[in-house]
Amino acid sequence: MTAFTLGEASARVLARAGDGLRDRSRAPARTRAPHRTGAPVLRDSIEAGTFEELFFATPAPGETDRLLRACRRTLDAGRRLRREERAGTRTLSATERSIAGLTAAAVRVFEELCTLARLNQGRVYPSYDWLAEATALGRATVARALHALERCGFLVRQRRFKRVEGEGPRYRQTSNAYRPLLPARVLAYLPRWMRPAPLPVDHEQHRAVEAEAHERMLASLSCRERATASVGGMLGKVLASLGAAIDRDMASACESHNHPQPLMDSI
Repeated sequence: MTAFTLGEASARVLARAGDGLRDRSRAPARTRAPHRTGAPVLRDSIEAGTFEELFFATPAPGETDRLLRACRRTLDAGRRLRREERAGTRTLSATERSIAGLTAAAVRVFEELCTLARLNQGRVYPSYDWLAEATALGRATVARALHALERCGFLVRQRRFKRVEGEGPRYRQTSNAYRPLLPARVLAYLPRWMRPAPLPVDHEQHRAVEAEAHERMLASLSCRERATASVGGMLGKVLASLGAAIDRDMASACESHNHPQPLMDSI
C-alpha cells in the first residue's frame, strides 16, 4: 500500500477536479432551434393592415384637447389621493390606485398621442423610440407611461405584427396601434364643469318606450323582413333567404288549412 503525504494527496485531488472541469468544457453546448417564424410574435398581436379601419376613429373637433385637459386634471386628482393615503385619511380602491399611478411623464406621452390623433385623423401607431425622441424621455419611461395610461383607461393599445419577405412565412413585431379615450371611471374625480351633462329624468322611460315599439315592429314583420332589418351584410342575406323559405312554408300551411283538399270517395 502506497503512502502519500498530505501535500501529494491534495495535489492528486486538485488534478482530478481539473480534469473533470476540462471534460465538461469540451462537451458540446446545447443548441436552440430557431423560431419557426424567424422572430417570436408577442401574444395578442394582430397583423397590421387587417383591423385598423375598425380600431381607429377620427376625433371630433376639440376632442383631443378635452382628453388632454381631463388627463391633466386626473394627474392632479392622483396627487391628492396619494397625499391623503400617506396621511392615513384614505384607503385607495383599485380605481383610485390606477389614478394615483398616473405620472407627469404619462401625461406628456398622452399629449403626444393626442397630437398625432388630431393631425392624422385618429391613426396613431408610433414606436417607443419615436415617442422617446418626441418627448425627450427614456424608452423605459415611455413604456411605463403607456402602461399607466392603459391601466387608468385613457388609452387602448393593440399589438401588431407584419409579414417579412423571405424564405417561408416570416413575421416581425411592429409598432402598436393606440386610441386615446376618456374613461368613465375618472369622471367622478374631475371638476363638475368637465363632466358630461346628466341625462334627463325621463330618458330611461323614453328608451323603454322606444324599445317596446321596436319589438312590436319586429313582431309584425315576416321572417325575411326581420332578418333583413336585424342583421346586415352577407349573414343578413343568408338569413333573409332562409326567412323567405319559412314564409313560403307557413303560407302554404295556412292555405291548406283554410282550403283543404276534398277526400277521395271510397269504392
